[in-house]
Amino acid sequence: MSSGNGGGRDDGGGEDDHVLDHEYQEEYVRNSRGMSLFACRWLPGKRWRTKQGPRPPKALVFLCHGYAVECGVTMRGTGERLARAGYAVYGLDYEGHGRSDGLQGYVPDFQALVQDCDDYFTSVARSHPHRRRFLLGESMGGAVALLLHRARPDFWAGAVLVAPMCKIADDMRPHPVVVNILRAMTSIIPTWKIVPTADVIDAAYRMQDKRDEIRGNPYCYKDKPRLKTAFELLKVSLDVEANLLHKVSLPFLIVHGGADKVTDPSVSELLYQSAASQDKTLKLYPGMWHALTSGESPNNIRTVFQDIIAWLDHRSTEELLPELEQKARHDHQHHHQHAGK
Repeated sequence: MSSGNGGGRDDGGGEDDHVLDHEYQEEYVRNSRGMSLFACRWLPGKRWRTKQGPRPPKALVFLCHGYAVECGVTMRGTGERLARAGYAVYGLDYEGHGRSDGLQGYVPDFQALVQDCDDYFTSVARSHPHRRRFLLGESMGGAVALLLHRARPDFWAGAVLVAPMCKIADDMRPHPVVVNILRAMTSIIPTWKIVPTADVIDAAYRMQDKRDEIRGNPYCYKDKPRLKTAFELLKVSLDVEANLLHKVSLPFLIVHGGADKVTDPSVSELLYQSAASQDKTLKLYPGMWHALTSGESPNNIRTVFQDIIAWLDHRSTEELLPELEQKARHDHQHHHQHAGK
């Protein structure tokens, strides 16, 4: 089905009028454990065409959403903006999140969650063998993106990491006593909602209307973290921090708010400094909060997407060339090289 552009003309990235619409579709897919997972996609609309006909998308972008939220509503703005900029955007609600099966807000096994994303994303990518593939992970989804990269180091053309959860910020981290309780009790009462934490919605979203939207969204989990979920998030953040930051090798862009109280901007700086990637960019936005792509003022959101789309465009330009034009350019370069011998 189709949807309106949903975001006016504040898309950033220098898009022209002919890319300001998009198409939205959704479906349910089965994971390896027989669970039904909600999947959605935003595609460049009917105006994304030339005189010769519809153009293929610049590249594929796969969304990894944050803890307790989902793709279809919470990340709708991201999907729409990137689709109107010429990208095919795909999202999947994790087990226990959004409209997917599973106890709401419950992550019994983080690696299984990552495997679900890997299975679905690679199945989509196989249908578009000539398109470059990018990940876009927000918050906890940043850790998911990094773990997907670890599973397939050469598969992804790059990643956009929005306030990634590489380490839980100290003022959001459970007390050491709670951590010990987690470790001891997860096998006994894994689904209990008793982990004391600060209000993440108030800490993440600057704008009150977005806070109200999250609180009113039935697909977002708003209770205290469940015991096993909190332990899995803590465990994966420690794993990423200790074992993965220095092994990251794909091109990446990190965007992070300088006033983020949910994920630590200094850890994004650590990832930028320690990663093995040759192509890496870090953009810190002074005064911005955690939810850069949805919870800030319209001007701030526009600024962030201008940077994201410009980064993606720079790494997707080769895919814009029709096959015959790519062949002609290759032949020209080949003849030029031989003519100089």
